[in-house]
Amino acid sequence: MKTLKNYKLIYDDQCPLCKTYSKTFVMTGLLTKEGREGYQKMEEKTCLLIDKQRACNEIALVNMETTEVIYGIDSIIYIIAFRFKLLNQILHAKPIHYLLQKLYLCISYNRKIIMPSNSKTDTCTPDFNIKYRIIYLICTWLFTSFILYKYSFHLEKWVPKSTFGREFFICGGQLIFQTLVLIKYSKERIFNYLGNMMTISFAGAILLTIGIAFSKLCNITNGNYFITFFFTIVILMLFEHIRRNKKLNLNYSPTITWTIYRLLIVSIIGYE
Repeated sequence: MKTLKNYKLIYDDQCPLCKTYSKTFVMTGLLTKEGREGYQKMEEKTCLLIDKQRACNEIALVNMETTEVIYGIDSIIYIIAFRFKLLNQILHAKPIHYLLQKLYLCISYNRKIIMPSNSKTDTCTPDFNIKYRIIYLICTWLFTSFILYKYSFHLEKWVPKSTFGREFFICGGQLIFQTLVLIKYSKERIFNYLGNMMTISFAGAILLTIGIAFSKLCNITNGNYFITFFFTIVILMLFEHIRRNKKLNLNYSPTITWTIYRLLIVSIIGYE
């Protein structure tokens, strides 16, 4: 079993995603235990070798012998391909590498809104990249709309039959509505809030998917299960919205308007 030695992967020690996959590299023997070092706890000799700001955006892999540094998706590919040589050519094929690069950057630039860290002590915050923030918003918007459309089939006892278009415009309306509420803030703060809001919606959609899968596994067809599960998820989303707003140093206004919008939509749909 080949292990990459004399290398250090500089990961964001306050990012749950970064901690998980870098630890997985160590647990699977792809890296040595010493081959993983937190950005926030870097030794001075390592710090001098890397571009600190770029390392905030893209995880850095440092060759401690030659001082060569690889960043981002290329560092991850290098670690994996060191053991699995065949993957090196596959993952470096232009179309695949391009898609992996875009996916990696989208996750990396948005990692602090996917899983927020303690902003008061965090020294590894990625740059605000509006392009990848918009891509993230669109992807979560589409996914959430699709899952809500699918879940609506189980709520037809209470609400009229839905369409993907209706759910798409409802989710989009929430984005516009909340943007208008936050218009007094800077562009970056607005997009940080919207990113967190759509992460909550995305998480809610995943939980609804689990709820559907569980119902099929246990052969549950009772509509009361689906309506109860749905409102349980909404309540969880509300508490998560409040928690994230505190981290963003926002008052309760976004949470209040977020709730009002959803109540208005439920009222309008129920009136149809």
